Amino acid sequence: MSAADLQGRWWTWAASSVSGSNPVSDQDGHLCGQGQAGGIWFLAGTFGETVTRSCTVPSAVPVAFPLVNLMGKASDCTAFMTSAQGNAVLDGQTLEPQRYEATAVQISAVDGNPITQNGGRLRTQACGLWVQLEPLAPGSHTLSIRGSSGSFAVSVDYKLQVSAS
Repeated sequence: MSAADLQGRWWTWAASSVSGSNPVSDQDGHLCGQGQAGGIWFLAGTFGETVTRSCTVPSAVPVAFPLVNLMGKASDCTAFMTSAQGNAVLDGQTLEPQRYEATAVQISAVDGNPITQNGGRLRTQACGLWVQLEPLAPGSHTLSIRGSSGSFAVSVDYKLQVSAS
């Protein structure tokens, strides 16, 4: 998936739920399936907290997530990406993230979401460190996501259960 498509779809997903039921603010994984639209399963980072989540993921669906990401002006992305770093480890294997500099995206949001607060369509720039995975094998998996830029840091440990088809 292209940088623009992936980031636009992820930000739309993240902005499609109001505060209190948003997967980015989820503390334990119970909101993992919120707003999943098919074709790709998104995982969320955090707004800066450290969390452990349990999540059931369907088989035969690719998985994607940011280690650390931002949307805003191109200059915001340039500054953010200067110090962006992170890693992801799936079942003990380090995953190689893709680095996306400022990319024009279009997102849709609902009123009351914690990302944009306001609903509607928005054209913006997005950037970050991203991982895209082929569908995971059925069974249990562990995923560790760590990312940072400047003083902002993400730390999420996922216990993933992949359902059989």
